[in-house]
Amino acid sequence: MAPKTKFTKESIVSAAFEVAREEGIDHITIRKIAAKLGSSIAPIYVNFTDVEEVKQEVLTYIQRLSQQMLMTAYSPDPFLNIGIASLKFARQYPVLFKDLVMNTNRFVKDVQQPPGSLIDQMKQAPELVGFTDEELMDIFFKMQVFQMGISVMDVNGLLPEEADEEKLIKLLESTGKDIITAARMHKNNKSII
Repeated sequence: MAPKTKFTKESIVSAAFEVAREEGIDHITIRKIAAKLGSSIAPIYVNFTDVEEVKQEVLTYIQRLSQQMLMTAYSPDPFLNIGIASLKFARQYPVLFKDLVMNTNRFVKDVQQPPGSLIDQMKQAPELVGFTDEELMDIFFKMQVFQMGISVMDVNGLLPEEADEEKLIKLLESTGKDIITAARMHKNNKSII
C-alpha cells in the first residue's frame, strides 16, 4: 500500500485560496479544498479544526498578498502606487474584489490595510510634503473613492473597451494630481485668511 500523501497547512491554504479566487470566500468548503488537492477531507482536518479556521488563514494570505502589492513600486510615485496596487488587485482577483469590497460581509475588516501605513507611504511622495496627517487622510479618502469607483466599474465591465490598464493608471495619476493641487490651494488659502 502506498503511503498517504501529507499536505502542509500552506498547501491547504493555497488550495482554499484558489477556491476563494474562483468562487468567493463563503464558497470555501472542506470538500472543495480536498478536490483541489486531489485528496480526501482527512488531511484538512489533521491541520485545521473547521472550515472557519481555514477561511481565517485565507484572509491572512489575502492580507499579505494585498500588502505585497501595496509595497510594490509600480511607478516612482509612492502615492500613485497605492492606487495602482488597488486597481491591479481588482483586475487580477475580480471575484475576491467583489467579495471583499462590493458585498457586505464580515471579511472586509480582516483584510483592510491600516490607514497609518498608507499615510506613511504617502509621506514619501515629494508632492505631498507639507501636508498634515489629517490633510493626507483627506487626500487619501478622495483618491480612494475615485479609485474604488474605477475598480468597481472595471470588474463589472462598465468601462469603455479602450480603457486598458495603462489608460486607467494615467487616469489615476492625473486625478491624483488634481486632488493634490486642490488640497494645496485650499491649504494655501486657509493660511492667507
